[in-house]
Amino acid sequence: MSLEEFRQAFPAENDLVERKTGAGRKPLYESIVAMSNTDGGVILIGVDNDGNVLGRKLDQGLADDLHEAVKSVRDPGRYSIHELRVDNATPITVLSIAKRIEGFAQTASGRVLVRRGSLDVPLFGPELRDFLNERSLERFETTELPTSLSEVPKSSIGSVADAFGWSDSRTFAERLAEVGLARQSGYQYHLTVAGALHLLPRPHEQLGKAYIEILRYREGSATYDRRTQIEGPLREQVEQATRQIGDELGTEIVILGVHRHELPRLPQRVLREAIANAVAHRSYELKGTPVRIEIRSDAVTITSPGSLPEPVTVENMRDQAAARNANVIRALRAYNLAEDSGAGIDVMEDVMREELLDPPSFSDNGSEVQVTLPIRSAVAPSERAWVREVEQEGLIEPSDRILLVSAARGITLTNSIARRLLGADAERARSSLQRLRDAGFLVQRGQRGGSSYLLDRSLTPPAAHRLGHAELEEMVIGLATKRPLANADVRAATGLDRDEALDLLRRLVAQGRLVRRGDRRGTRYQANI
Repeated sequence: MSLEEFRQAFPAENDLVERKTGAGRKPLYESIVAMSNTDGGVILIGVDNDGNVLGRKLDQGLADDLHEAVKSVRDPGRYSIHELRVDNATPITVLSIAKRIEGFAQTASGRVLVRRGSLDVPLFGPELRDFLNERSLERFETTELPTSLSEVPKSSIGSVADAFGWSDSRTFAERLAEVGLARQSGYQYHLTVAGALHLLPRPHEQLGKAYIEILRYREGSATYDRRTQIEGPLREQVEQATRQIGDELGTEIVILGVHRHELPRLPQRVLREAIANAVAHRSYELKGTPVRIEIRSDAVTITSPGSLPEPVTVENMRDQAAARNANVIRALRAYNLAEDSGAGIDVMEDVMREELLDPPSFSDNGSEVQVTLPIRSAVAPSERAWVREVEQEGLIEPSDRILLVSAARGITLTNSIARRLLGADAERARSSLQRLRDAGFLVQRGQRGGSSYLLDRSLTPPAAHRLGHAELEEMVIGLATKRPLANADVRAATGLDRDEALDLLRRLVAQGRLVRRGDRRGTRYQANI
């Protein structure tokens, strides 16, 4: 914006605009609470009370402070953080707060504030009572169902009791009520929605499509060729879906020399966490829609009914955590099927990076949340297998793998390149480079700011890492003059994957340098001498 445009857009503090010269925690989170409980608004950081633009650049430190300020608020509205340049020179930081749709926000001490003009006003007495009555929300998962606890199979209650580690010092009914899986009605206990999901053999009979639907698509097809419906308690749904998808995807078989590697196309921990997140955070009010998992040749997509719980958005999901179904999640954690609060997204992204796979992507269109787990990667299976072999020779961490692969490809590593590859700060990048150096995998050239790192010559990556196309072709021709070659022979000698080896063999056949004999598994390639 030009300075004139800025002054016209934000002429004064009002219901929707707050000015701050800095990011002091208390005044900031009071405005977040008030705006969340009213009509939302923007907090302009780097602007004084008179509207003078002092400037405040959005660096990592400020972003962290703002995320922490929002975390200190109980149940804030959704938010976003971005930088705004005024007169193409002075940057300020804008914290945008949306009105909370469900429930209400409070300060850490429990105060309820609303925005009136330029003030954040606390509510007391009858005014507070009326506000709470209007905005209070009972979570759907706590809704009492007509099903009595006496109708639940004893084995289901025993399974939950074992997961939580309950002794027999108190009745299981009381303990189930404590964790939100049951509610007392007179002298009886009835299941809640959360209780039905964990305790009933067929919860979908009472809760609509409370199950997982798996659809398999063949490559290039717009319609699925197989549909599976996974029912039962949520624990069984998560375990069975994880196992079925893992079996469907299978593994990449890579042979390096005498070593055989079986690499899962998607890590089981990532699959399990994505599926557990979907069933834990879905909106069970949407009874006509199941959790849907689509398996395609290049990705697995998991779709969960309902939007992200406030204040979580796709942009801030690594910094914020909120539970739509806290009791459902608590039980899944007791079964060790879900990570601690706020850790699930971190686990998925970090494990995919450590396994040298492309990162997951997330979307929220307001009615459903999608998580897409890519199966393919810029890092070949042969490279993944090789780096695992090398990893066994020294003390390095999984996060170092991408640096080792890059060095094997001939890239000279610097701190800035390492930061980009790792998605990390300078200190973490330096630690990774030095750890690889100290383990004997990299050689350092130069000192301090001028340091660079190369692969140690004592390491031998697969031929596919070291040789160009022409050199690989000559290598295969040399092998084919000695004996007929199968695709597996080429993979073992070069470190190429199945498709890459097939492309190389076809190219040599087209050039007339190899002759193909046989069919399917019996196919062999001979030098055309």
